Amino acid sequence: YALSFKISVADLVLAYVQEYFARWGQSGAVDLKKDLEHLVTLMASRCLFGEEVRTKMLAEVATHLCELNDGMRLVTILFPHLPIPAHRRRDRTRARLGEIFSGIISSRRASYLDGGARNVKDDMLQCLVGSRYKDGRATTETEVVGVLVSALFAGQHTSSSTGTWTGARLLERANAEHLRAAVREQERIVARHGDRVDYEVLQEMDILHRSVKEALRLHPPAMLLLHHARRSFTVRTREGDEYEVPEGRTVASPLVLHNRLPHIYRDPERYEPGRFGPGRGEDGAGGAFSYTAFGGGRHACVGEAFAYMQIKVIWSHLLRNFEMEMVSPFPETNWNVVMPVPKGKVMVCYNRRSMSPAA
Repeated sequence: YALSFKISVADLVLAYVQEYFARWGQSGAVDLKKDLEHLVTLMASRCLFGEEVRTKMLAEVATHLCELNDGMRLVTILFPHLPIPAHRRRDRTRARLGEIFSGIISSRRASYLDGGARNVKDDMLQCLVGSRYKDGRATTETEVVGVLVSALFAGQHTSSSTGTWTGARLLERANAEHLRAAVREQERIVARHGDRVDYEVLQEMDILHRSVKEALRLHPPAMLLLHHARRSFTVRTREGDEYEVPEGRTVASPLVLHNRLPHIYRDPERYEPGRFGPGRGEDGAGGAFSYTAFGGGRHACVGEAFAYMQIKVIWSHLLRNFEMEMVSPFPETNWNVVMPVPKGKVMVCYNRRSMSPAA
């Protein structure tokens, strides 16, 4: 069942990618960041919540998701209810998203009551609406809305931001060799499989996968991970020093530091997808948790595979169908928010091309 679900979702994502980029002309210039934000919102809302969000209020939801991220400032980590303008905008945005999703939930439940099993949808929203706790209690509308907002916010942000960073890194002049390697990989795959892009074909895109993974290392979707110590434990450093973490304390794991440790990653400031390839495997040099862009252990991000799949479908399509050049400076990082994103526009010029199976 899990494999068939992945295959069907990959097909759905591909259809949206093809439809979206069919709107691009033969040549032109676009803000890659803006386009990927819109596309990923479209895909995530459809895959998670069905057609309701996409057909009725996609533009409004996309706008609110951006506002929600802007309201999650660094100070929010310590003082989430501090009465500042950013938090007030965040709270208004969250309330409006709650209204939108509450209406969708009510409509979905009413549709089910009217039509029974005929109107049952196959998406995450339906799973949440029909879920029950171990004691038999059904999920409430407030609980479902909370999960919906969190899932869409996390899914949209991670994929759109990482997709943009992946493109910016590949299109940076200093990384021309990595771009050529990614294009050649697509040429080989097209020669073997033609235009087919499904779950199995995506698994063959090793170079593209490592390109995305390296972008995540340099530009993690969150600056730090927070964990609660359920019991005391001791940490030993490389120098042999020991530190005890008492039970009940909050442990902060700063990804922006972990991902650039020089004793784990050779030349850590450099974009080098090959560091994850055969014979190197730098992500395992320091143990199982050397690479934690999606967290690790039992609390690892459940959307990791979905995010990789989305981004690989997007960039395999772009590499096959367009020659691109980044004409704006390499974007700086907006560190003012909890989930860092590229600052400003990422302008890209493109020309259509065709990658034939005979290439």
